[in-house]
Amino acid sequence: MRIEIWADVVCAWAYIGKRRLERALDGRDDVEVVWRPFRIDPTAPARAIPLEEALRDPLMDEAVRACAPDLTPAENRVRISTVAAAEGLGPRWGAGWRASSHDAHRLVALAYEEGGAALQNEVMEGVLHAYFIEARDISDRAVLGEVAAAAGFRQGAELLDGDAGEVLVRELLLQGKARGVKTSPSLVVGDQALAGAQAPDAIQAFLAGCADTPEVPAEVARMRWAESLMDLRDPLGALTLLRPLLDEFAGDRGVRTLAARAHFASAQLKRAEAELEALVEEYPDDDYVRLLYGRTLQRRGKGEQAEPHLRLAAAATA
Repeated sequence: MRIEIWADVVCAWAYIGKRRLERALDGRDDVEVVWRPFRIDPTAPARAIPLEEALRDPLMDEAVRACAPDLTPAENRVRISTVAAAEGLGPRWGAGWRASSHDAHRLVALAYEEGGAALQNEVMEGVLHAYFIEARDISDRAVLGEVAAAAGFRQGAELLDGDAGEVLVRELLLQGKARGVKTSPSLVVGDQALAGAQAPDAIQAFLAGCADTPEVPAEVARMRWAESLMDLRDPLGALTLLRPLLDEFAGDRGVRTLAARAHFASAQLKRAEAELEALVEEYPDDDYVRLLYGRTLQRRGKGEQAEPHLRLAAAATA
């Protein structure tokens, strides 16, 4: 079984959830745990600022309140510290910086690519420990390099100095969005999810219910995610996820049609026209493709060319 944990490294509940998952999995050797990126603070500045200073910002204060509407930010910090202590995290606890987690997510993702789940887990533990126990700035690449080296990922610092992992992390964030991940942490097995840092018994019950979850072929899953992003009105994100399918299955009708939809929805009308013209020639009975082609021509100011396609499409649905 593969468990994906979608979480932000600057989310305290991610560290608490990690400990709870470890307790839930104690003794099991049939599970692979993979960490995936999530951003709870996507507007964090590239250069970290002291958290005390950040919390004086009314917008930051409002965001913190959204995490626990019934508590003041100070009360929420006390609550989280108490829970963390109960999970053996400490004795010192608490972040010291408002820091962008982007490079940390790159490091964690690259660790999996380079050394699998075991190395990734060591890197994730190191990043979380540095941020919440040592109060270090995990947007600082020097800090991340130290974390990587301590975890046995010695090439990590060098990779971060380039653009390694940039495309990977951005694509993974799109996957999370497409799959409906809205909480850090969220445990995902197949198409089933458990949101939040749940207790070990709740995690065990969730995993028991996932035991017979069928594995979906990777290309089918990617197609579904692209369709989901279209439903979420993110055609550029859909095109990003479609790119490997367009390379591998260039002649597939469904992939080509979805790409044409995404190009149309993102106002890349010239590309949409070229794709749809070819599809109409190959599949003249596909009324949806013909309708989309007509609308594309219409938006490009080619009304006379659009008219017969729109008329045929309308007749087919009359």
